[in-house]
Amino acid sequence: MNRSTHLGLSARVLTTLPVLLMALTASSLEAQTRMGIEIGSKPGPFALETVEGDLVDLAEVVGRRPVLLEFWASWCKQCEALHPTMEAAHEEFGDRVEFYGIAVAVGQKPSTIRKYLKKHPFSFPMLFDARGDAVRQFMVPVTSYVVILDADGRVAYTGVDARQDISGALRRIVGDGQSASESS
Repeated sequence: MNRSTHLGLSARVLTTLPVLLMALTASSLEAQTRMGIEIGSKPGPFALETVEGDLVDLAEVVGRRPVLLEFWASWCKQCEALHPTMEAAHEEFGDRVEFYGIAVAVGQKPSTIRKYLKKHPFSFPMLFDARGDAVRQFMVPVTSYVVILDADGRVAYTGVDARQDISGALRRIVGDGQSASESS
């Protein structure tokens, strides 16, 4: 291959690469919106234990007011990066929305979670999904997965990673005097 052919090929690759990357990004964003439990669905009742071993029956709150569930792990870097966002959302909406962290059982046990929480406290209750019941019910694709149920107990929001706009999602669900189209 001579130099001019090589340069022509390189130019075509460089002009095609951004288009290919945009297509792949759009495809992965579309796939992300299809991950996990379906928006509008109504999950069945479930109960989990706290990391101290006390049973929490979420049927007592789901369907009465909005509920936010964050599926996380102590080893998850995305979860750690999401933590300030979750704390800020809890500060703003904690009086109107029930918040629960759900520690997945992959690579964790209650003692390691308690140790982690001493160094990195959460301002909302922490539950432990020892058998993976909630993970299966909510079809959790990865840690840093957030599900928000509306006051009727229907899935109103799902999202993954540290870049989620949790407060914006809660504003749309809780209201704050704005319609969904005004807050988008």
